[in-house]
Amino acid sequence: MRKLCLSFLLLSAAVATGCATKSATTMIHLPDGQQGFALNCSGSDAGASWAECFRRAGEACGPSGYDIVSKDGSEGGAGGSVNGLFQANITTRTMVVKCH
Repeated sequence: MRKLCLSFLLLSAAVATGCATKSATTMIHLPDGQQGFALNCSGSDAGASWAECFRRAGEACGPSGYDIVSKDGSEGGAGGSVNGLFQANITTRTMVVKCH
């Protein structure tokens, strides 16, 4: 049940931020009632990596640090195209953290 709740939180955060290729950090309420941050670090940038999520988690939580509550991603799924000419590989990365 807890994993289902976390998956719902990640999905909700992705929907709330709009497009899956948009990076965002959103404050959320975790299933245990505490506050945390949902980080969407998805994109089609070949240079993108989990490092961006870790960097933003550090910025959100500051020097006290954080614990990773959940982390989910898929590498290189085919994305949309422009008039059928250009196709992007979309990497999906989402992470939920709880600050110390």
